Parts: sequence; structure tokens; C-alpha cells
Amino acid sequence: MEQILAAVRTLPGALILEPREGDGTPEQVWGDAFCYYAPDGQVPQTVQPYATVVTKDYPGDTDSALDAPGRWRVNVHVDRATFRAFTGEEPRSLALPRDHAAADVVLPHPVYGELGWLCVVNPAARTTETLHRLLREAHEAATARVLRRRAAGDREQTGDHE
Repeated sequence: MEQILAAVRTLPGALILEPREGDGTPEQVWGDAFCYYAPDGQVPQTVQPYATVVTKDYPGDTDSALDAPGRWRVNVHVDRATFRAFTGEEPRSLALPRDHAAADVVLPHPVYGELGWLCVVNPAARTTETLHRLLREAHEAATARVLRRRAAGDREQTGDHE
């Protein structure tokens, strides 16, 4: 898990929120990690993370069997073309059965696959390099979204409406 988070930390403007006991976050998220593009070092209040690392089952999200010792999962939001390339399906039209507990395999997220999220349980030799690429691409997409929003806000403030 640390190798994955270390790779994200090298990306420009990356911020990883790692909730811990005593920091005011709900106990359910302690030990997990949430990746954002946040060059100011502040957790964005109006956007979702582009990637997460979870270390346990959540209510309604138990198909990956993360409560078993030593299991964890990386989740990454990707574009539709990337999603199709890995799954052979459109995000909103998932129909193929999958073993979401399988380790070291890129799969649609068991809950958020329909929203364009891929995941890997216990990344290892088969998926680590791919996962690093997906995380880099997700970070770049998050960066582009923030910069577009800022540019749109700047145009509104100056009255420049192309």
C-alpha cells in the first residue's frame, strides 16, 4: 500500500488524506487514503477524490472481502475509453459476472464501476505498473478539471464570456 501512495505523492499538486483516530473523521475511514489534486495542500470541499485506498469492507461494499487480514483495494476513477479497454463494457452497462475478491486483477469497482471506477485488490506483479499509470492519468484528469473550473471562474469574474 505504501508503494502506491508513495507513487501518488510524487505527482505535482497531489494531496493524500489519510484519516486517523482523533482527527475528527468517522472511524469507518481510519486507515484508508483519499487522493486529490490540491496544490494548495487543502482537501477540496467540492470534489471527490480521484483515487482511494481502502483497507476494510464498507456497508454495501463487501464483495472484495477486505475484512480478511492483509487485504486492501485501490480504486481509481478513469475515463470511458480506459474503462472499456479494461472491462470490455460501458460503465453504465455492466453485465458480466466478476470475482471482485480476486487479487492482482484490474476490475470494475463492485459498487462504483457504473460510475467509471476501476479497482485492484492487493496489487502485485501483474497490476502494479498498470495501476501506477492509471493513477497518473486520474491525477492528470483531476488537475485538468480544476484548471478548467478556475479558468471558467476567472472568465465569470472578468465578464469575459466567450
